[in-house]
Amino acid sequence: MTILTETKDGPLVLSPDQIEELGKALDELRARVVADLGERDREYIYSIIKAQRGFEIAGRGLMYLGFLPPVWLAAVAALSVSKILDNMEIGHNVMHGQYDWMREPDLNSREFEWDTVCPADQWRHSHNYMHHTFTNIHGKDRDIGYGILRIDEAQEWNLLRLGNPIYAFALMMLFEWGVMAHDLEVENVVRGKRSGDEVKRLLKAQWRKAGRQVLKDYVIFPALSGPLFLSTLAGNVTANLVRNVWAYSIIFCGHFPAGVQTFTEEETAEETRGEWYVRQMLGSANISGSRLFHIMSGNLSHQIEHHLFPDLPANRYPEIAPEVRELCAKYGLPYNTGPFGKQIGSVWSKICKLALPPALFRSRFAELLPAALRMDPTPGVIVMRQRKATEVGV
Repeated sequence: MTILTETKDGPLVLSPDQIEELGKALDELRARVVADLGERDREYIYSIIKAQRGFEIAGRGLMYLGFLPPVWLAAVAALSVSKILDNMEIGHNVMHGQYDWMREPDLNSREFEWDTVCPADQWRHSHNYMHHTFTNIHGKDRDIGYGILRIDEAQEWNLLRLGNPIYAFALMMLFEWGVMAHDLEVENVVRGKRSGDEVKRLLKAQWRKAGRQVLKDYVIFPALSGPLFLSTLAGNVTANLVRNVWAYSIIFCGHFPAGVQTFTEEETAEETRGEWYVRQMLGSANISGSRLFHIMSGNLSHQIEHHLFPDLPANRYPEIAPEVRELCAKYGLPYNTGPFGKQIGSVWSKICKLALPPALFRSRFAELLPAALRMDPTPGVIVMRQRKATEVGV
């Protein structure tokens, strides 16, 4: 594997024993948290559910006074918070099985359905299995670019890539629909790599789920507000857009800012548990912020901890983050984190610069580009699988 950057003393070397030692430390950390799960975790998730339902009721109710601009804005804000909590801190985390230990039917990962157009079972396959198992492996993890974006230099460039920022903006605004189409693998359908029966099955489920969502948000609730139909419709559309932009931004900050690494199938063949942990740490990034910010992000602001332990209750991630960071420092691995502005700026900078042909950055014309778009060396880490050692360039 190619080393992107090196230290003054050359690449850092982690032996197989060190990697397995790191893996055991993380296994022990997980075991301690699992052993401590109990009433406070139960109270936490139910408090979030109570808050989510309260915001939804408030938002729906305030829409009946939507003819008053300040009230309409308050209604949209409340409904937006409700949808964000439902998708991020409740839906995403419950469907990861984080609360299966409670044995509560409403929090069962296999039965839960969320307030978005994507069928839960399709999301569990494309996200829980494909993404979390094959994190950042080219050819396996379709979250690398979501099938439409060039988000990594290893992805081939062509003229269609010039629209990268436009595609990214459209995906951000319609994110729930992009997530719905994700498991369909549209590019493989176009190439004839998916069977007709399989495509029909997926489309039928998507049509059924999306139909219910559209009917609820864009027909029934607006109709219930009578003469305020258009006002309520506009409010519901706006709340969904707010949720889409927020979810997109948080997720992209956790996966695509500078320093996040990608891998090939060859490099990850016969991967050990310890090496799987290292790949999760190198392929993820955190966002620093307040406790409220972490709650509103579904604690995906702790994306490193989430990728290490996707089935642990997300409210535990802030608690274990310092220990994970210490382990990174102990073994010379980066702990990629930063404020929201820095991380999202890094993501959009990457989206824009990767829209341009690679040859451009080897020409003098590149000097005329804004500094944010120049192909400067990206600080980061890449693991080199070898028989006797794993080399890491930092």
